[in-house]
Amino acid sequence: MEKSLVKLSAESGVTAGDLAISLGLSRANVSGDLNRLCKEGKAEKYGSKPVYYRIPEGGASLNADSLLNVFVHKNHSLFHCVEQAKAAVLYPPHGMHMLLFGETGVGKSMFAELIYRYAHENGSLDGPFIVFNCADYADNPQLLVSQLMGTKKGAYTGADADRPGLLEKADGGVLFLDEVHRLPPQGQEMLFTFIDKGVYRRLGETDAERKASVLMICATTENPESNLLKTFVRRIPMIIKIPNLSERSIDERLNLISDFFRKESARLGKPISVSVNTVRSLLSYRCPNNIGQMKNDIQIICAKAYSDYISGKKDDLNIISHDIPEYIREGLYLETTHRQIWNRFVGINKRFCVFDSKVESPLLEDEEKDENIYERIDSHMQELKKIGVDDDGIAREINKDIYAYFEKYTQTSDQDLSNIKNLVGMDVVLVVDQILSEAEEKLVRDFGSNIRYGLAVHIYTAIGRIRQGHKIVNPQMNEIRKNLPREFSVALDSLKIINKKLDVDMPIDEAGFLAAFFDLSHFQHGAKVLVVVIAHGASTATSMAEAANRLLGMNYVIGMNASLDENPQKVYLRLKDLVKSRPESSGVLLLVDMGSLMNFSQDLQKELGIQTKAIALVSTLHVIEAGRKASMGYSLDYVYQEARNINDQIYSGTSVAVKEQLTKAFIVTLCTTGEGSAALLKNVLDSQLDYHRSLCETIALKLTDKEDIEARLAAINRIGKVLCVVGTFPVNFPVPYFNLADVLEGSAIPKIQKRIDQEAFWGKVQDTLSTMLKNGGNENIFLQVRAVIEAVEKQSGYQLASDVMVGVLCHMSCMVDRLIENEPVGKFPNKRAFIKQNLKFYNLVKNCCVAMQNYFSITIPDDEICYIITFFVSGNCAIEDLTEMRETGTENAT
Repeated sequence: MEKSLVKLSAESGVTAGDLAISLGLSRANVSGDLNRLCKEGKAEKYGSKPVYYRIPEGGASLNADSLLNVFVHKNHSLFHCVEQAKAAVLYPPHGMHMLLFGETGVGKSMFAELIYRYAHENGSLDGPFIVFNCADYADNPQLLVSQLMGTKKGAYTGADADRPGLLEKADGGVLFLDEVHRLPPQGQEMLFTFIDKGVYRRLGETDAERKASVLMICATTENPESNLLKTFVRRIPMIIKIPNLSERSIDERLNLISDFFRKESARLGKPISVSVNTVRSLLSYRCPNNIGQMKNDIQIICAKAYSDYISGKKDDLNIISHDIPEYIREGLYLETTHRQIWNRFVGINKRFCVFDSKVESPLLEDEEKDENIYERIDSHMQELKKIGVDDDGIAREINKDIYAYFEKYTQTSDQDLSNIKNLVGMDVVLVVDQILSEAEEKLVRDFGSNIRYGLAVHIYTAIGRIRQGHKIVNPQMNEIRKNLPREFSVALDSLKIINKKLDVDMPIDEAGFLAAFFDLSHFQHGAKVLVVVIAHGASTATSMAEAANRLLGMNYVIGMNASLDENPQKVYLRLKDLVKSRPESSGVLLLVDMGSLMNFSQDLQKELGIQTKAIALVSTLHVIEAGRKASMGYSLDYVYQEARNINDQIYSGTSVAVKEQLTKAFIVTLCTTGEGSAALLKNVLDSQLDYHRSLCETIALKLTDKEDIEARLAAINRIGKVLCVVGTFPVNFPVPYFNLADVLEGSAIPKIQKRIDQEAFWGKVQDTLSTMLKNGGNENIFLQVRAVIEAVEKQSGYQLASDVMVGVLCHMSCMVDRLIENEPVGKFPNKRAFIKQNLKFYNLVKNCCVAMQNYFSITIPDDEICYIITFFVSGNCAIEDLTEMRETGTENAT
């Protein structure tokens, strides 16, 4: 172990993980041995996260080059730069001159001074560190000579005394020539003799030579080969390229941010609390002028925070993301997958990093007083994902966040709304009054002033976020929309008021937050229905329960297998014990296959007094629907009825599949090289596609085997809608496939965007139709009509134009609305002749409407079938999508 440590640690040390990999041992064992060596004095460790180990030199805890070593531990990308600098400083007899090359702001001046301190501690130099900016004298060679070499008395008018030059002042130390590319050729030539022989003459001297031992460090932002004399560059062979900020690791950038904030803390004499999202923004924002710009940006941020503190606007010296400039805040939305550092740096419930000049590492706080719901959800979701929490766990945690955010308005006393106008403005207050007035009337409930106060602050925050170009995402919107249909409908109307009165364009996600305000009791998390599957066979019930739980992303449904040889009474006793162990349940829904199992519900309700219902001939679809609705907190009667409705879909006699609601659309990326490549492809799509806010999302899947991929696609399609698959290989799934090459080339992007736009189009039309129909609250009208149209298009090969699509959607939705109300419909002229002429297409449309008729218990007359056919004429459809269906004569229909 000691020999390996000596070999690998060298001067810079080695981590326990790296040493473990080298030796082929477990990290835990290596870490234990290293700590033992440290206790015995045979090794030393320093740094934090990660900790470095090495063999001490001469018994000292750190050797002479400790400053440079500590620096390189925090700046791994500069390892080779440091090694070059060390070699140059130690080069006999007096070191080797160096040229630092890098963009503006990368830290060349700081690195030059660090080299000097290393040489000074090492004993190589004992003189001063002198700085000279060549740009100040670039146009005056005579003045340049006097500054560098010095001046002899009488050398020129006004030279009334001998003056030493910078070379003389720097004797025994370092002369740092900044912006050396601004030194004219004659200026470079003036240094040749000194570089070659170490001698020089003052301006005006002709009979004497002076000597000095000076290590020259030059710095330039330009290409040395093209902006300096070749003869000059040859005399400074050690060229060190300093990497820019974008080439530094995320750990290095965090170290820089921490150092800058700690320096400002020392200057202001107080710790500085910085929100996690602010640190994330600084970690990821585009910083063209590198470290120098970042340092200045942090100083400006701290100055503003200090101004707010001393003026009384803030009680503490704290910074949140809304306090930083927009171009920095954009970094929060430029983050990629480099979040590993947050596993070490930020606790899952932490909100602030505290930078204190007296403490090396940032502290973490739980404080949330300045954080709005958007920041809370965004940061919490990222933290949950980075530690590997599954989707079900994330949903539960985010639900708690939303609950906690709104709950405070039910627990606090009424607020005085008269003062809120000073914060949010009178226009927001008036809009809130109008929204709540209409909500009180439509929902028949009263909202206290505390709700008005909270809603005003919330809407003000949302408007600011939208106007700053940020997204509003509500991960629980679909759950809220399903659980609170009335409140969500009112929230959509409220969005229209906000958009019109305040001249903004709120996304539909915001309706989820408003709906939660309208019904805060939704988040009380009461008892839920217990769903139990009981079926005969060794694993029938548990297999169905497992499949449903996996597709739903939760572990909610319980399966109970009943052997064919087992006495039914024993099965019942097992069921009763299970129900008794769940006293918090609000009811029990039994999903059974056959026989006496149906009688269990009556016995259970009679013995235990708990409401129980049962459904026979159970299928996996029943289990999925019951589990989903029960997990949302619906009543037993509602869950029972919704699960029974599955029978109508199973036995409807049509293959037209109808989802319960418009769900999120997905683009799935696949790659044979693993999830990383698929994630890279996702980033390409994210940067080029318009997702219409939160309507669509691209997700990357890792390839295990083809069957697994197809099963996962099917699972995704159950919770949303897969629009297309993008990758390096096609899969057996009924959606369009786009090749990786076509995506990178760009030819596939418009086609994918068209599919996203089509989904957005459906959503807008549905919103419009909800205001036109008597049964406008019944969104299934739209969904069923959409299913019919898509089925007709798919089976006929016709693709309706967008404007025609609006017409047929409106026509068919109004038709269904009238038929539900038993109102008469119009007569179609020459109906029989038209049907005969278009018999094939007539049968197709009629068959596609069967499921919709069964769903609403209506009968669509032949007159309406004919009217639907008239929309599918050649002039209304894309020419390239027409097929052999032309033989029906439909294109001649009028």
